[in-house]
Amino acid sequence: MSATFPQLQPTTFPAIRRRQLETLQVNVGYVCNQTCFHCHVNAGPNRKEKMDRATADLVLDYLRESGARTLDLTGGAPELNPQFHYLVEQACALGVHVMDRCNLTVLEQPGQADLADFLAAHRVEVVASLPCYSADNVDSQRGEGVFEQSINGLRKLNAVGYGQPGSGLTLNLVYNPLGATLPPPQGQLEADYKRHLADEFGMVFNGLFTITNMPIHRFAKQLQKSGQYETYMALLKSAYRPENLANVMCRSLLSVDWRGYVYDCDFNQMLAIPLGADAKPRSHLRDLIGRDLDGAPIAVADHCYGCTAGQGSSCGGAL
Repeated sequence: MSATFPQLQPTTFPAIRRRQLETLQVNVGYVCNQTCFHCHVNAGPNRKEKMDRATADLVLDYLRESGARTLDLTGGAPELNPQFHYLVEQACALGVHVMDRCNLTVLEQPGQADLADFLAAHRVEVVASLPCYSADNVDSQRGEGVFEQSINGLRKLNAVGYGQPGSGLTLNLVYNPLGATLPPPQGQLEADYKRHLADEFGMVFNGLFTITNMPIHRFAKQLQKSGQYETYMALLKSAYRPENLANVMCRSLLSVDWRGYVYDCDFNQMLAIPLGADAKPRSHLRDLIGRDLDGAPIAVADHCYGCTAGQGSSCGGAL
């Protein structure tokens, strides 16, 4: 459990409940080829957590039974998990839409030469992290040389059709602030990204998601180290907009960790906050098969203000 969890509860965040499940978001493990300072997962090359085949099969069983129409694969770098290809292939065979939360640089990793072709063949929606269109800003957040590798990754995706008009291959980019601020308006920033990437690199993409940095794990530690934690939490609370509550992702999404335990969202997963519908410490996916969660309560804490601040923030960008 994160050391920030006691600071996030009790909370004044409003009580909310689930609607019909649409998306199963599965964190297949915390192994990543990058170590980003804003990462709420605390992922990196030295992490060992990886989903096994039995848990992957359970995910597929739940998809069949639940009627969820989207499988959202995340990590770490989900492509580095041995079950990634299997999950994509089997979910597509079920007619489920698959999303891949890609950091772009993974396309440059050994053993990933066919990744772009594989994603395109299965028409996977790629949601790719690129926190800025400036090399200096990206490298300061994600590590030296990451921007160049990211551009190379984008080039490979564009080459197989991603982001190209009429291809049907969706490529969305993800922006998150460099520091303790809220994201700027999504529409204007998307226009800036498209213009700059096209002019400088000849790159195209479909849309931009702006996502608020969550005060969890590495980013929380950075805030605490710089003495900004309380100020940042105050910013999130002061920017709360109740109209964003209607569309927060936890209402229609279920988060699954690499062992098959379930949570209301990926952020709650990282804080080990149990599924709001259950009183027990941890709920497992196998226990939810055949169970309708529509109308069930959602576990909330102060970090939830990050999703409702300003223009709002979700895994699909501004609300």
